[in-house]
Amino acid sequence: MDSSDEEEVRTFVQVVSEKYNPENFPYGQGVVVLASPTGSPIKDRLFLPSALVLNDCGIRKAGNRSDIAAFCGHVLELDLSYNQLNDWGEIGTIVSSIPRLNFLNLSMNPLSGVQLQPSMADVFSRVRRLVLINTQVSWDTVHTLTRHTPQLKELFLCLNGYNTVSESQTSCPSLSLLQITDNQLQDWAEVRKFGRLYPGLSTLVLAKNSVNSVEDTKETLEHLFPNLRSINLNNSGLSKWEDIERLNFFPKLEEVKAQGIPLLQSYSSQERRSLLLAQLPSVMFLNGSAVSDGEREDAERFFIRYYQDCPEQERPQRYQVLVSKYGQLAPLAEVDLTPRSTVVDVRWGDRVEPISLRLEQTVGDLKKHLKALLQLPTNGIRLFHIDREMCSVRGPEELKCGFRALHSYGIRDGDEILVVPRVKDRCSSSDL
Repeated sequence: MDSSDEEEVRTFVQVVSEKYNPENFPYGQGVVVLASPTGSPIKDRLFLPSALVLNDCGIRKAGNRSDIAAFCGHVLELDLSYNQLNDWGEIGTIVSSIPRLNFLNLSMNPLSGVQLQPSMADVFSRVRRLVLINTQVSWDTVHTLTRHTPQLKELFLCLNGYNTVSESQTSCPSLSLLQITDNQLQDWAEVRKFGRLYPGLSTLVLAKNSVNSVEDTKETLEHLFPNLRSINLNNSGLSKWEDIERLNFFPKLEEVKAQGIPLLQSYSSQERRSLLLAQLPSVMFLNGSAVSDGEREDAERFFIRYYQDCPEQERPQRYQVLVSKYGQLAPLAEVDLTPRSTVVDVRWGDRVEPISLRLEQTVGDLKKHLKALLQLPTNGIRLFHIDREMCSVRGPEELKCGFRALHSYGIRDGDEILVVPRVKDRCSSSDL
């Protein structure tokens, strides 16, 4: 691409006309072509889909408002991510010409330091889902948008470099989901502000921030977050069990994600899930997985046994609650899961050798072992198991299946493995 192409200012109208030119699509496949509006520089255009994706197209300007209105009146969703839009006036021209728009993605557009004037914000009033990821948009502009979007349900503010949250005199009660992943929020005092800004919040995604505590009282969290049902604290800075306990203060909380936090680094996977679950009696989904009644009971019993040998002053408050529920529990019996072994006599002709067998081995493994250990011929052997206690009732059992584990034959200490050469019948090719 030459320098003149690189410097060209591409418009929304231009990109739409290029991407949806009928010449780029075969006819006869249900494609509807509308006549161009009178006087429009755009010739016949495709009827655009209701979800319009124009990401990474170099768009910097809106273009002719009437052309946008003529062809985008039915559009519901618009993805303008990874473009060069840096003027809210141009964005407003596009949005105001699409009256049914309810989803707008402006991610990765350079909006740092660009303010949205309140007089221009009414054009966003029908937007229900707004994505502003990695735009570096200011909190003042965010608040201007939320004041003029009375139907806004979902707001995405990831990767915007926020380390504080600016408050607003006007809340946005319609917002139910806030995703503010991958910023630099650290103090719970900043998170607390979301409760005042978005009192209807039901889902709060704080993953990959450095939030290091949950500090509020039960009364405060009940007041600020009365509707919160899901919180994502993955890869945050939580390091104390008291912070996990305080999550129970959210009155409607039923889903928690808390993976990759410093608190859990020293625990095994089973310990992490069980100890978290036992501390969160109302949570129905933990780290993306549904919690069954059986899993909850197992986790709570595990929790009791985990802490019952600790000094009383080191036990969490939840410990006494669960002891009242289940009583004092006896320690679980230790189960030895190391591979089982046994000693058998291996008979080869007149030779008898005592050999220790690992019973998780297969018959094929045993044959290889015996050939090497006893220097048996390599032209084929057959193995028979002789049960010392049952040999008078049943005869030797051939170990035929090479992939079958030895323990499945019931081999015990003192039994005998008989090794015989594999020969061919003179009258048949089948083995004896």
